[in-house]
Amino acid sequence: MQRSSGSFNLVFLLSVFHIVTITASNYLVQIPFQMGGLLTTWGAFTYPFILLATNLTVSIYGSKQARKIIFLVMFPALLTSYLVSVLFVNGTFQSIESLTNFNLYVARIAIASFTAYLIGQIIDITIFNRLRLSSAWWAAPACSTVVWSLVDTMSFFSLAFAGSSDTFMAIHWMEIAVVDYGCKLLISLLFFLPMYGMLLNLLAHKLKTHMHITPNHAMVKN
Repeated sequence: MQRSSGSFNLVFLLSVFHIVTITASNYLVQIPFQMGGLLTTWGAFTYPFILLATNLTVSIYGSKQARKIIFLVMFPALLTSYLVSVLFVNGTFQSIESLTNFNLYVARIAIASFTAYLIGQIIDITIFNRLRLSSAWWAAPACSTVVWSLVDTMSFFSLAFAGSSDTFMAIHWMEIAVVDYGCKLLISLLFFLPMYGMLLNLLAHKLKTHMHITPNHAMVKN
C-alpha cells in the first residue's frame, strides 16, 4: 500500500508539473525578445523542464508510465494554455469577458503545442528508453535532447506561426525557431543534463524502500 501511494503521488506531481510548464511556455512563447541581436522567446527557457520530467519518469517507472502521463496531461494542458493566454496578454489581465470571444490566434498556438508535445514526447521516450541502460548515464538524456528539441521546436513554430495573423511572428518564426532550438540545447545540455543526474540519484535514494533500483540505470525495464 505504501508503495502504491508513493508511486501515485510522484506520478500526480509529474503530471501537474507537465501541465504547469506547458501552460507557462505557451504563454511565454508569445513574448519575443532579442538576445545578442537574435530573436527568441521566453518559452525557450521554461519548456526544457518538460524533457527533464519525462526522462526522469522513464528512468523511474519505464516508458509505459511515461506515455500514460503524456496522454493524461495533453487535454488539460491544451485547455489551461488557451485560458491563460486569453486571460493574460503581455502580462495584463483581460477580464473574464475575454473568454466569451473565441481567440483563433491563441487556439492555434495551443493546438500546435498539443501536436508538437505529443510527437516530441513519443520520440523522446522511444530514444531515451533504448539508450537508458547504457553504461554512460548521460548518453540517453543527451541524445534524446538533441532530437526532441529539433522535432518539438520546428513542428511547434511551423504549426503555430507560419502564415499567422501576427505579422511579426509570421515573418520571423523561422529565425525565432532556430534560435529557440539553440537555446533549448544549450540550457538542456549545460544545466538540465547534470540536474537529471542529481535528481535521478536523489529519487532513487528516496524510492529505494519501495522499488529495487540502481541509481544509474532504469528502475524498471518496460
